Amino acid sequence: MSKYALISVSDKSNVVEFARELTLLNYQIIATGNTYKLLMDNAVSCIEIKDFTKFPEIFSGRVKTLHPKIFGGILMRRNHLTDHSEAEQNEIEPIDIICVNLYPFPKVVDREDISLEEKIENIDIGGPSLIRASAKNYKYVSVLTDSSQYKSFLEEIKSGGVSLETKKKLAYEAFAYTSYYDTLIANYLEKEFEQPKLDFRLNLQANFHLRYGENPHQKAFLFGNFQKYFEILHGKELSYNNIVDLVAAVELVNDLEPNACAIIKHTNPCGVAIGANTLDSYVQALSCDNVSAFGGIVSFNGEVDEATAEKLNEIFLEIVVAPSYTKKALEILGTKKNRRIVKQKAQLLETDFQIKSVPGGVLVQEKDNSKVSELELKVVTTKQVEQSQLEDLKIAWTVCKHTKSNAIVFVKDKKAIGVGAGQMSRVDSARLASEKAKQFGHNLNGAVAASDAYFPFADGLIQIAEQGITAVIQPGGSVRDEEVINAANEKNIAMVFTGIRNFKH
Repeated sequence: MSKYALISVSDKSNVVEFARELTLLNYQIIATGNTYKLLMDNAVSCIEIKDFTKFPEIFSGRVKTLHPKIFGGILMRRNHLTDHSEAEQNEIEPIDIICVNLYPFPKVVDREDISLEEKIENIDIGGPSLIRASAKNYKYVSVLTDSSQYKSFLEEIKSGGVSLETKKKLAYEAFAYTSYYDTLIANYLEKEFEQPKLDFRLNLQANFHLRYGENPHQKAFLFGNFQKYFEILHGKELSYNNIVDLVAAVELVNDLEPNACAIIKHTNPCGVAIGANTLDSYVQALSCDNVSAFGGIVSFNGEVDEATAEKLNEIFLEIVVAPSYTKKALEILGTKKNRRIVKQKAQLLETDFQIKSVPGGVLVQEKDNSKVSELELKVVTTKQVEQSQLEDLKIAWTVCKHTKSNAIVFVKDKKAIGVGAGQMSRVDSARLASEKAKQFGHNLNGAVAASDAYFPFADGLIQIAEQGITAVIQPGGSVRDEEVINAANEKNIAMVFTGIRNFKH
């Protein structure tokens, strides 16, 4: 009885060598369309699928493998007498190896230069069917879906045959592959066809294992396409905590005007500023809390130049991330062996969801994509807000959005000078922010403040006003708003309501 292997691949990496090796092992190759042409052009003997099925490829190749001779050859149970009898009656030969990978829908789904019709044409139909049928009948059929599997598979055949354990592994990888593929399609069509989100589908391919998680005793993994957004230009690999802090740093500077710098420690900002250039913004951000900045993550939304790089090298920093660097800046930053230099390659998607596991499921929410520039700010006090104050208030509000609740942020002259983060009491956050500011020599007189949620009582507002703050921005919405507004009027400070809160847990 002849031994058959079917090969139909979109990604043709190493397939010629693989097919040639199979022929040397006395397999007859059945191939489709362009795969058949490639193998024949490279002197690998094979049978075109239409000659095997005695049925032509139709509809411009949309139908070529969907035939009983193919699926019968895959799905027949080799130890089943009835299957053997039916196979003989219908002239069906068993096909023992299926080598298939799919049309490149994952590569085109996010491309804006490709139309919906072209993307639809890149949805594979026959390929997933072949893969699933082979994986279902794994006891008798080996299914390969990636060129990385070819070498070890051939070695195993040559050493005496493919083990059941290997066939199980290949079957699992096959179903994982089609699941990933189908999830991409469903998510795309849900958005493209404006369908209600009835299911939450998450199926990401493994990127790499991390050294450990939040703590050394925890395992950690990175799934998905992190490299689409970030490229490590220098330094050792990123850790779990590095990645969490890196994303927090980039999200903050991306919400600010050009020439912004943020210094992040444990996802909280310990320095933020908008300067005349990247050097100025870094120097001003560092002045907020140069002690906490040690070992932190520094992010920019502009190009890092030579002067900035020289300044960055003065203290230990875990990561520097920016959209671009001058050649000289990279040389200077690269003198620190272990520091990671990261390039932000693309803007982070505002449509992303945030996910948190809970017993029995996951919590899913949209990202907080609110921007202060899009809010209707309302001055609620007798004292009005000056233009310079308004600019600082907007910065304070943005920094507050990216600070763990309860959060109070002080800003003066376009730089954060005090940050109170993650306290159980808003009063404690205000106290901590003012103490931090004074610790590093900042004068709070004339500064502005932001609170990520409303003041439930007037005491928090009074404590801020007594530090010399001239204006406050907060959501409003408390049953005691009038009490808080009256307190602001009594202290002769301006207060702005945003109508939206920015809790960050």
